[in-house]
Amino acid sequence: MQENQPLQDEFEQGPIRPPNEAFSLLVRVTRNCPWNRCTFCPVYKGAKFGLRKVAEVKADISAMARLAERIAPLMGPEGEVTEDLMQLLRDEARNEAVQVVRFLATGGETAFLQDANSLIMGVDDLVEVLTHLRKTLPSIKRVTTYARSHTVTKRSLAELTRIREAGLDRIHIGLESGSDAVLAMADKGATAERHIAAGKLAKQAGLELSEYVMPGLGGRALSEEHASETARVLREIDPHFVRLRTLAIAHGSPLAKQRDAGEFEPLDDVEVVAELRTLVGGFTGMTSTVTSDHALNLLEEIEGKLPEAHERMMAAIERFLDFSPHEQDRYIVARRFGLLRRLADLDDPGVRERAEAALTHFKQRMPGPVAKSIREAMARLV
Repeated sequence: MQENQPLQDEFEQGPIRPPNEAFSLLVRVTRNCPWNRCTFCPVYKGAKFGLRKVAEVKADISAMARLAERIAPLMGPEGEVTEDLMQLLRDEARNEAVQVVRFLATGGETAFLQDANSLIMGVDDLVEVLTHLRKTLPSIKRVTTYARSHTVTKRSLAELTRIREAGLDRIHIGLESGSDAVLAMADKGATAERHIAAGKLAKQAGLELSEYVMPGLGGRALSEEHASETARVLREIDPHFVRLRTLAIAHGSPLAKQRDAGEFEPLDDVEVVAELRTLVGGFTGMTSTVTSDHALNLLEEIEGKLPEAHERMMAAIERFLDFSPHEQDRYIVARRFGLLRRLADLDDPGVRERAEAALTHFKQRMPGPVAKSIREAMARLV
């Protein structure tokens, strides 16, 4: 490539992907969300859903491959970002180029289909896209996507198996809750039994299954039911992954309006951990891998392969709940502002001293309950 020669290949990118897909190639097959009514979600509000044409998606994939071919020679032997590549990225200032660099830097092995529910595509169309993706970028070893339980159950086992054989490996489903009351309140468009049926069907088709769970979604009124029923549903499904994503009420979301009207009373961080004691305590007879891969989660220790990690996860929850209120506030502030990642970090006297200083400073600048002030800050992380 000649020095400073611009990259011409362009393709679409959607607004979000799961945290663990940060280095995946993002292939947009639909635009926005076909349901778009969940009260906690601010992402697609006001945007119209649309299916992209297969030809457009395939053209995007081909453009990604061409871009990868042009970027790869500028990378180091172990995928390092060289100065030549940094200069090219500065000249380009394009998200598309950065995304391809991330993809290549981690081996070029994963792709994620956007946006909110790729399985709503026609089966033939989705198979054609997957086939082209796998053929055009043969280094890819895993392809994943978001899906809704309602959509999964509209597919036959034969259709889901065909999609899996064409190259889709894993689906991420927003379970959020196993309580029908909470699901209705959140306008999720699913019931507990629908979630169970979808999860079992996906696994039967040979797909890896990630179920997202949202601690705090039941608010103060439904916290216990939310936790116990979610654990029940997860025991029924036993997904490959349970991914925790603590509720943060985004400004402008329908749930924020319900909170402001007094119709929803959110939990504070300590109450969320108490809810997790019930939720995680109910993870019995499961073989799932629990992940806590988002900054919204207070306790990063709640992760690991079940059943082996169950006792350790419960011990972390109990340790936090056994803290005095002051110790809990100190950990919350330190965790939320990046001074530590785990409870064990407080065993270091230096970390503990910095955490105490941060709590003092926070209280001086933000008078009132620490948990309330932190909750407002968390909304900016959504």
